[in-house]
Amino acid sequence: MTRLPKTKLIAVLLASAAVANCGGLSEPVVAKIECTTTQTECINTWFDAKFDELVAFSPMLQTSLGMKSDYDKIDDLSAEAEQKQLEWWQNTAAEMEANFDYDELSDDAKLSWDMWQFRKEQAEAAAKFRNQTYILHQMNGTQSALPSFLISQHKVESESDMTAFIARLGGIGTAMDQLLTRAQANAEAGTRPPQFAYDAVIEESQNITTGEPFDKSGEPSALWTASEDHIAKLVDDGTVTAERGEELRAEARTALTEQLAPAYARIIEWFIKDRANADAEARGASALTNGEEYYNHQLRMMTTTDLTADEVHEIGLSEVARIRTEMEAIKDKVGFDGDLPAFFTFMREDDQFYFSDDDKGAQDYIDAAKKHLAFIDTKLPEYFGILPKAPLEVRRVEPFREQDGAAQHYRPGTPDGSRPGIYYAHLSDMRAMPIPPLEVIAYHEGNPGHHMQLSIAQELTGIPKFRSQGYYLSAYGEGWALYSELLAKEMGAYKDPYSDFGRLTTEMWRAIRLVVDSGIHAKGWSEQQAVDYFMANSPMPETTVRNEVQRYIVWPGQATSYKIGMIRILELRAKAKEELGDDFDIRGFHDTVLGGGSVPLNLLETRVDQWIASQKANN
Repeated sequence: MTRLPKTKLIAVLLASAAVANCGGLSEPVVAKIECTTTQTECINTWFDAKFDELVAFSPMLQTSLGMKSDYDKIDDLSAEAEQKQLEWWQNTAAEMEANFDYDELSDDAKLSWDMWQFRKEQAEAAAKFRNQTYILHQMNGTQSALPSFLISQHKVESESDMTAFIARLGGIGTAMDQLLTRAQANAEAGTRPPQFAYDAVIEESQNITTGEPFDKSGEPSALWTASEDHIAKLVDDGTVTAERGEELRAEARTALTEQLAPAYARIIEWFIKDRANADAEARGASALTNGEEYYNHQLRMMTTTDLTADEVHEIGLSEVARIRTEMEAIKDKVGFDGDLPAFFTFMREDDQFYFSDDDKGAQDYIDAAKKHLAFIDTKLPEYFGILPKAPLEVRRVEPFREQDGAAQHYRPGTPDGSRPGIYYAHLSDMRAMPIPPLEVIAYHEGNPGHHMQLSIAQELTGIPKFRSQGYYLSAYGEGWALYSELLAKEMGAYKDPYSDFGRLTTEMWRAIRLVVDSGIHAKGWSEQQAVDYFMANSPMPETTVRNEVQRYIVWPGQATSYKIGMIRILELRAKAKEELGDDFDIRGFHDTVLGGGSVPLNLLETRVDQWIASQKANN
């Protein structure tokens, strides 16, 4: 396994330059806190109070956490709101420094302090590059994410819940206008995503506002169907009268047609008009104003290291070469007569590796994923002391946001288990969803991957809520999910060699990302050059590959987090094994990795070092 240079692991993002660019910030307001208990007890109480303030910024986060406060609101997505949150982070960090003594804190409280500073410095660093950010694009774009959030996470159990749902329908319109303002401002600053992103925003916006009540064509829109279903249930349950149900339908129709639809129409109109100003041939972040600096910032944000683009690229090349060797071994094991590129073509084209391209095939895919997850669940107690309580569901992505070949993804449940974690799969083109990687992707998105990591974090007790609830670091979370793919093999998965090749395919996918992401954004690679490199080293279908490459283009740096995080977790496990010998406990190691919430990689190393020391002291 490729090792990360030790000198490249850092505690925080570079913040000094970002502060200089924030402009107009007032001096932090520092409150005096009287502490009558230990410093650790006092600061933990303070952290939880500040978390409540932080959550108050986001009604949508409140809903995600299972709360019904601000249940009728959508987040304020304006640049002004983002600036307000930045100032809040700076004020709270100053308050923490003025009132608590770091040296008197417990080791875990020190980690919480470091995490608070890290998040403040993240906010400062991000503020410098607001004008370099693509506001709307095809990758989980807000234009589709807001309706999806409302449909999947806003529970309606009462009349007031329904009136809140209707208010949020209108609130989506306000949020989309705020995002359009930001997209227009960034376009003026020279920041436009490529034309393919414009096309996706236009198409998705049209999909959301097509059908009843917007027009009479085709099926009812997803938002109208959700509204109708909620109201019908309230009427059927006797919660509201039939007459009140009709009033609620009229209110929902008004919110959709008079508030939401006009905002989406403005999005569509501007994106169609401005499309000609965007690049037909996509370019990387280096083409933007301050693009090189922006990409370096993105690498720091996404990997939580200070690895350079060149170093990321070289790690990727090394990993691609290593994984190709393992792929060759499986090719030979199954008796394929030909070289690895020919085996890629065979895996890409042979019908045995695909379900039928219809609704039955989509259901077959979901059923197979559920079967693999049921197997891995039986093995979890052997490898983990802490297990998730939240249930997991596997679902097809809603039609209005489904994309051919788009990556599967996970959406967390609530801390109290009232809403399950959901593994979503894009199944509109089954020829873009081959069977061999199906098993490994289920483990990545479900258990022991994202569902396990995020559910355990939400269910943690004894640590400040800001560490356990509602925060995600890509290098840690995606690194864990990729590590879990290999862990599943150690747990007895991938009995079919083609499934094991699928596992290598997805690991190769993440190694290729290091090469391609840095190639696009730091070395001037074209979209086609990136696609060609991907196709030469992977059997993934071209539809999926092109979708992936376009993802990297609009989301600089994020694709590098998976492999960097996995490598670091494996390094830490090897270190613990070497130092503890026969006393090494895989369950204890995993509980340490997952038991502190989402952390940057250097703080994960601190936790593991502390665990190693405690194991030595107890043995």
